Amino acid sequence: MSDMTDAKRRLVERLKRVDSSTAGELAAAFELTDTAVRQHLEQLQEQGLVRRTEGSATGRGRPAARWQLTPAAAAMFPDRHVDLTIDLIESVRVTLGEEALDRVIDTRARRQADQYRAVLGDGPLAERVHRLADQRTAEGYVAEVVADDGELVLVEHHCPICTAAASCTSLCRSELEVFQQALGQGVTVRREQHLLSGDQRCAYRISAA
Repeated sequence: MSDMTDAKRRLVERLKRVDSSTAGELAAAFELTDTAVRQHLEQLQEQGLVRRTEGSATGRGRPAARWQLTPAAAAMFPDRHVDLTIDLIESVRVTLGEEALDRVIDTRARRQADQYRAVLGDGPLAERVHRLADQRTAEGYVAEVVADDGELVLVEHHCPICTAAASCTSLCRSELEVFQQALGQGVTVRREQHLLSGDQRCAYRISAA
């Protein structure tokens, strides 16, 4: 975040260490004025990084508001899940072999296909493909459905597992199979664009067989 000043970052880091804090407590901790801290907190609130809650009354007067981080603030802290995923893939490959890794991925693909079938339900193919795009977008793929020459093309503009897929190409193979299984018999799914092959996105042409 380009407007994340050092003072704001220190406030976020402080709130990460405690359940909540008042502006006065934060001001004392950083030797700042209450007014300056409140301005920083209000700006952080506008960014969706902190939220304000009413404090508990402990005496006379209105209780001081307390501030705490929102789930969105997690993005400001290191996330090693990609490194962990790649390390796990390599550990399975080295310890159990490539065939075992393929079996793990196949098991994941079957579970994913079952989940997608439950989401897609019944109905016309176009409706199910649009539901699939919505589901993939919720998973971070920024997907949309484009009509082309009487057929449907599922376009994914982002790949949240790109680094892991580059380490294990079977993940890409399994995704194509997941789409095919989720959409069921009588439907053909063909990959026309592939991010790992140098294209700008992944695209799948879906048509009635």
